[in-house]
Amino acid sequence: MASVNKVILVGNCGRDPEIRYLPSGQAVANVSIATTSKRKDKNSGEMVEETQWHRVTFFDRLAEIVGEYVKKGRPIYVEGRITYRKYTDKDGVEKNATDIIATEMQLLGSREGMGGPSDDDGGAPPRRAPAASGRPAGGGGAAKPASKPSTGFDDMDDDIPF
Repeated sequence: MASVNKVILVGNCGRDPEIRYLPSGQAVANVSIATTSKRKDKNSGEMVEETQWHRVTFFDRLAEIVGEYVKKGRPIYVEGRITYRKYTDKDGVEKNATDIIATEMQLLGSREGMGGPSDDDGGAPPRRAPAASGRPAGGGGAAKPASKPSTGFDDMDDDIPF
C-alpha cells in the first residue's frame, strides 16, 4: 500500500533564516514558522488564539533562495515532509524533535522589502525578471508595429437579443 508524508504550512517567519554550508558545499537554511489558529473557549466563550511553531529546513538552491528573500515576520507558504528525530542535548538528556523538510516554498504578501524599485537600494533593478514583451530583442532592423490580436468576435453584429 502506498503512503503519503506531506505537510503544507502557511504562516509567518519567526526569525531570519540561518544559512550554513555542509562540507560537500550543499546549502542548508533553517527557519521557524508560526501558524496561528483561533477557537472559541467552551467555558468563557472568548476567542482563544493558539500559535504553533514549526522548524523548517531547506536544502540546495531552495536554501539559497530562502536565505536571500525570507525575513522575520514575512508570510510564507511551505510544502514538505515531516521528520522525527531523537537527540541528546549538552546535559545528556534525550529529546525528541519534529522537523519539516521543505520541498516547495512561496513568499506571500506584498513585495515590499524585496529589492524592488520602491526600496532604498540605490536604484538596483527588481530581482524578478520582467514579463516578455511582444517586441523583438536587439536592434536587428525595423520592428513591425504590433497588430491587435483577434478575439474571434470582431465580425459579430452588435444586435444581441439579450
